[in-house]
Amino acid sequence: MVAKITYGSSVYGAVSYNHLKVEEGTAGIIHTHNMVSNINGEPLSFSQVLRSFEDYLLANNRTKTPVAHFSLNPAPEDKPDEDSLRALAAEYMDKMGYGDQPYIVYKHTDTDREHIHIVSVRVDETGKKISDSYDYIRSMSVCRELEQKYGLRQITDEPKEDSRLYLKKADYARGDIKRQISNILKTLTKDYKFQSFGEFNALLSCYNIHSKIVKGEEEGNLYHGIIYSVTNSKGELIGNAVKSSRIGKSFGYDALGELINRDTKKVKPEEIQSSKIKSFVSSALQASQNREQFILELKKRNIDTVFRQNDSGRIYGVTFVDHNNRLVVNGSRLGKDFSANVFNERFSRGQQQKEPVSKEAATAINPGDTTFTYTPAIPLDEIFGVFHIREDANREEYFIKKKKKKKKKQRRRNI
Repeated sequence: MVAKITYGSSVYGAVSYNHLKVEEGTAGIIHTHNMVSNINGEPLSFSQVLRSFEDYLLANNRTKTPVAHFSLNPAPEDKPDEDSLRALAAEYMDKMGYGDQPYIVYKHTDTDREHIHIVSVRVDETGKKISDSYDYIRSMSVCRELEQKYGLRQITDEPKEDSRLYLKKADYARGDIKRQISNILKTLTKDYKFQSFGEFNALLSCYNIHSKIVKGEEEGNLYHGIIYSVTNSKGELIGNAVKSSRIGKSFGYDALGELINRDTKKVKPEEIQSSKIKSFVSSALQASQNREQFILELKKRNIDTVFRQNDSGRIYGVTFVDHNNRLVVNGSRLGKDFSANVFNERFSRGQQQKEPVSKEAATAINPGDTTFTYTPAIPLDEIFGVFHIREDANREEYFIKKKKKKKKKQRRRNI
């Protein structure tokens, strides 16, 4: 479990961030402590939550950032029920020195890992600040204790786990496509192992991204490049593609080729054969009557299944993305019993007319099928240029923007 701690000056911003998720149906209030209560048992309204913190904030006279916003994130494969999450939140707050403070706990379901957000205040009823000495170190220690007590996956490399924490599917509506793609690529290429461009694209498809190999000639020189696009939930391309040179040299054709060769040497065939993923796929096949059930069975194991099929509906490939072990494997690498023909015989009969797939969607995760000749009217060095990736600033962007706006208003008043 990874805990994120954010201190801020605006309780309105922290509460509105979570309440907006509630209104969207991707979050819910699961616990309150020392807060205003409704006689009829209904969830607290936005104004009631703010009122619960009001006296504490009015008593504060020195602490510049009196609002505390905690995010507790179990591993994706951990599925604690709401009772466990409530108890976990209460113990975490108690061990962090907030046991007597008012706080509210929201359960979020907007990512592949269910997690909780806790909003509280850093000053007690007399205005005295809650101690924050070594709070991040203490938080890590508390998380290790709670993992053991509640049977959660033990985190051995928190910085690495932290890099996956804000990994979300690309969303064209959120804008800043280049940045979304670069943040996702940066995490996936660092954490996951794959041995072909097809497996790489299968991994990307889980996060609504599609890559395509392009080739061409410029002043007599042949070149290969990669362009990246955002897709919708059906695998259909949306908006304009982004050249790898605009994202980073690490995600270009040559760099990915080197990464694939390196992963091929690291992951031996015998490791694949002895891995749990093979037994999981086999068990799911035996327990499933159709493709949808098969996908769902593996999803329970935190394994995504990506089918490739042609215009007539014939399955010609299947790839498994094991998010527990950060491994991407084509079915053919698991053995003859998991080849495309086996899945086609098992799941495609009678489905060709039932499940039509567009040409773009059918090839959405196989760059070998989507390679085309591309001759851009730009210099060769721009195609393979270098773009320095910015660090992911996705952590509570709302609060950062609110803080900047507040500072601007304060400066105007001083002027």
